[in-house]
Amino acid sequence: MKIIYPIKFKVSVLTLLLVVLFSLSGSAQSKKTVQFVYTSDLHYGITRTFRGSDKVPANMVNQAMVKQINTLSSLKFPKDGGVNASKKVGSFDYMIITGDITNRQQVGIQSASDSWTQFSADYLTEGITLTTRKKEKVPFLLTCGNHDVSNAIGYPKKMIPLTDATSMVNIYNYMMSPETPRTNETYNYATDKINFSKDIVGVHIMFVTMWPDSANRVWMERDLENVSVTTPVIIFTHDQPECEAKHFTNPNGDHSINLTDNFENLVEERLKDGTTTKSPTVIEEQGFVRFLQAHKNIKAYFHGNDNKNEFYTFEGPDKNIKLKIFRVDSPMKGEISGIDSKDGRGDESKLSFQVIALNGKTQTLTVRECLWNTTGANSPLVWGETSTISLK
Repeated sequence: MKIIYPIKFKVSVLTLLLVVLFSLSGSAQSKKTVQFVYTSDLHYGITRTFRGSDKVPANMVNQAMVKQINTLSSLKFPKDGGVNASKKVGSFDYMIITGDITNRQQVGIQSASDSWTQFSADYLTEGITLTTRKKEKVPFLLTCGNHDVSNAIGYPKKMIPLTDATSMVNIYNYMMSPETPRTNETYNYATDKINFSKDIVGVHIMFVTMWPDSANRVWMERDLENVSVTTPVIIFTHDQPECEAKHFTNPNGDHSINLTDNFENLVEERLKDGTTTKSPTVIEEQGFVRFLQAHKNIKAYFHGNDNKNEFYTFEGPDKNIKLKIFRVDSPMKGEISGIDSKDGRGDESKLSFQVIALNGKTQTLTVRECLWNTTGANSPLVWGETSTISLK
């Protein structure tokens, strides 16, 4: 008896110590710094003028960018006062791509299936060699873009084939992990939205299909029910907050996708501002602004679609909100970095992607532009613009 009691006491103390240590370890883990590579609008299937050659296919341009991305870990961050400033870049936690992985398969453009095969090889399976702290291949966080969706549901103008859901099916299965994986035959865009969220170092990150329209905001409201109002929230999506009328559902007639109205039906909400794709989107943006005002912990918004590197503030049509926006460049269709083959205008030395560093302890976010083609084929990676914001 005299022996048993001390042993029980020692076991209890040991258990308590283990619980405390585990708790402290978990606390430290939740406050660590994480890093992401972010790009968008890869547009497999088209060509561009690149490094002195015309009609360079997207897979070759993306392979050139991937080669540069793979050198990141050996670099040092600039001395810019941001998260991890002056430190070696090292490992990454995720790579984020916000859509238009495939280009719309209009006449002369390869199918979504062929484009996805190229993308998968260049990024998911073979190309990207970045690793996590555990020396595992960096995981991907993917959303869809208007071209991916149009390939799946159709487009006002002719496509060949008329539909090919390969990109949407693969993004959906990759990110949503359904019990029954979708196929091209079973995928239904109306019900199979790619909306998901992740809690990373104390920050809630939401990935939203196309744009936070009224339908997507139903999911967003449910998702935020379990998020403290003191927890910072970040949104990643495809479209800019100043949304495009043509991406809304056709408000006319039978609301179909047709060559007369030219609406693309990419978001479920029907356009309320007018009946043409030239209509404004004030009412729709006002709805989004009201959502932001009700969720003041939404601190940042990342997007592609209208592609160039830009850090700016969205104020809404009535100038009654201030949301930090991070717009990312495209390797194929950059507003500045893309070269028009007809007039030669554009500056491919501005080709860039973004590196994001997030400090959970200080709730600080730094986004750095990374220029990857400043001098052509042998370009070193060059740090461009930097923006650091507080998420508190």
